[in-house]
Amino acid sequence: MRFEPTQPFVPAPGLANEHAQTIYASLVRPTHAPTARRERRELPDGDFVDLDTFDGPRGAPHVVALHGLEGSSQAGYITAILRGAAERGWGATALNFRSCSGEPNRLARSYHSGDIHDALLILNEVRARVTGPLFAVGFSLGANVLCRLLEEQGDSAPVDAAASISAPYDLDACCRKLDGPGPFHRLYRERFLRTLKQKARAKLKRFPGAFDSRALEAARSIRAFDDAVTAPLHGFRDATHYYAEASSGPRLRSIRRPTLLLSAADDPMLESPVIPPSASDNPLLSVVLTEHGGHVGFVGGRAYRPHFWAEAQVLEFFAARLR
Repeated sequence: MRFEPTQPFVPAPGLANEHAQTIYASLVRPTHAPTARRERRELPDGDFVDLDTFDGPRGAPHVVALHGLEGSSQAGYITAILRGAAERGWGATALNFRSCSGEPNRLARSYHSGDIHDALLILNEVRARVTGPLFAVGFSLGANVLCRLLEEQGDSAPVDAAASISAPYDLDACCRKLDGPGPFHRLYRERFLRTLKQKARAKLKRFPGAFDSRALEAARSIRAFDDAVTAPLHGFRDATHYYAEASSGPRLRSIRRPTLLLSAADDPMLESPVIPPSASDNPLLSVVLTEHGGHVGFVGGRAYRPHFWAEAQVLEFFAARLR
């Protein structure tokens, strides 16, 4: 049975605009999290990822959360999932992608929108140790990673249900939008490029010649950065090849687990249609497309007392799977 939200999304007064939703949410989301232990997982290629995790009682559900581009387990949308899980008596694990836990990763390569292997390793490990249902949720880049994982794994996917929030299902279109004109898109673009370039410069000091330093410094767009850095570090010919291989949108029919696809039609980082129309052809996908909400925004309530609707609906979706 497809999921229907427990309540409609109503933007907080004065915050209906897509940029207001996106920016306000990123600024005011609480970031306090339940007490969790930091664990390091060594990876088969000699690198590592860091996790923040806590356990529920035996038999309780467990939620694994994947953050967005240049996010971390400390992002407000991730800590909201952790708090919500703890309040329900569930366990939870937040994965920090390589280089995102506050410590540089060991190898020249890092993470990208289609890299499913680290997330799959962690999900398989969690699946092996928990005795209750296993759920997973991804936000933005992490949502695309999760969908690609579900597509590749099919009937072998290690989760009982999943949720994808504000995923860039078409990475090429997403970059066209981010690299487009206007002050807000320049703000988003420069925010991402600032930390991406900082990490890339540090990589070149440790791994001279890993990619073209002049192309890195000349990059003024997300696509140019992906051409200069992401593609060569991760075995793609160029950004176009990377986007084609990593985009989850064309393969949604392959998902074999109940999955919530939640996005806003006014997402300022995605072109319309933000969710591929073909998603409705897969009966295991619950498509929820709101008129407003921005990118990982969904701020309801009041500006001085906000309610973050998407995270609440993710937890309701998982709870519905238990029923």
